[in-house]
Amino acid sequence: MTDSRRWFLLVGFVVMTGLMYLLSPVLTPFVISLLLAYMGDPLVDRLERKMPRSISVVIVFVSLSLLLLALIFILVPMIERQLSNFVQSIPRYLDWFQLKVFPLFTEYFGIVQSDLNLDEIKAAIKEQWTQAGGIAAQFVATMSKSGLAILGWAANIVLIPVLTFYLLRDWDILVKRVHELIPRRYEPVTVKLVTESDEVLGAFLRGQLLVMLALGTIYSTGLWMVGLDFSLLIGMLAGLLSFVPYLGFIVGITVASIAAMVQFQDVMQLLPLLLVFGVGQLVESFLLTPLLVGDRIGLHPVAVIFAVIAGGQLFGFFGILLALPVAAIIMVLLRHAHEQYLDSHLYSK
Repeated sequence: MTDSRRWFLLVGFVVMTGLMYLLSPVLTPFVISLLLAYMGDPLVDRLERKMPRSISVVIVFVSLSLLLLALIFILVPMIERQLSNFVQSIPRYLDWFQLKVFPLFTEYFGIVQSDLNLDEIKAAIKEQWTQAGGIAAQFVATMSKSGLAILGWAANIVLIPVLTFYLLRDWDILVKRVHELIPRRYEPVTVKLVTESDEVLGAFLRGQLLVMLALGTIYSTGLWMVGLDFSLLIGMLAGLLSFVPYLGFIVGITVASIAAMVQFQDVMQLLPLLLVFGVGQLVESFLLTPLLVGDRIGLHPVAVIFAVIAGGQLFGFFGILLALPVAAIIMVLLRHAHEQYLDSHLYSK
C-alpha cells in the first residue's frame, strides 16, 4: 500500500468519525433500526423457507413491535413505580443502616455517627424527590419545556418502525450489494472477518439479550413469590447486569438481601432469596447460556464494559448503541492481526 493511499484512508477515517460525532443525534434512530433489523433477519430467513419474504417480514416486524410496545407501556411504568417507591423508602433503609449496620462500623473501624450525618442525607433525599415528583413526572416536565424535543421524539418513534421494516425487507439485497463493492483482491479475507464478526455480534445481541431477559424474568418472578417489595426492580437489575459473569448474581443477591432485611427484619427470610438466585444461576449455566449463546461470543466482560462506557462518553446514546458492534469488529480484527503476526517472519525470527 502506497503512502498516498494510507493518508487517504487515514483522512477518510477521521472525516467519517467527525461526521458520526456531529450527526449522532440524527443517526440514532437509524442505528436502532439497523440493530433491530439485524436481530430479526435470521427469523425472517427461517420463515422465508416456508412462505414469501414479504409475509415473513410482516410477521417478524409485528412480533418485534408488540414486544417493544409491551416493554414500553407495561414494563417501564411498573419499574418506574417501584423505583419511585424505593427512593421514597430510602430514609427507612438509612434508619435500618443506622440501627443495625452502623454500630458494626463503630465497633470495628472506629467510625462515629458524627462522621456520617444520616439525618441530613434523609432530609436531602426527601427534598429532592419532592421537587422532582418522580422519574416519569420529571421527564414529562423536561420534555414539555421544548416543543422541538417533543417533535424530535415523535419523529423518532414514527421513523424507527418504518426504517426497521424496510431494512428487514431488503436486508439480503443490501448485504449482497455491499459484498459486490468489496475489491476482489481482498474478498476472501473480508468475507472471513465479516463472518467472524457476525458470529460474535449475533451471539451477543441475540443470545445474551435473551439470557438477560430470561434471567430478569426468573429473578423478578422468584422475588415476587417470596414477597419482596421491589421484586421487579431488583430482578431486572440483576438480569441486566448478567452480561458480566456473576455480576448480576452478586449485585442482585446483595440488594435483595438488604431489601429483605429491612422489610422482614428476619435473617431466615434470606434463605428463599438464596434459593431464587441459586435456581437462576443454575438455569443460566446449564440451560440458557449453552442453548442461546454457546461459546461464540469471545468478548471479554471487561472489554464489553469499557466499550459501553467509552461509547457513551464519546458519542452519548448513539455511542452506546454502536459500542458492542464496534467492539466485536475490533476484537475480530485484533484476532486476525494476532494470527498474521504469529505467521510472520518477525515472530518466527
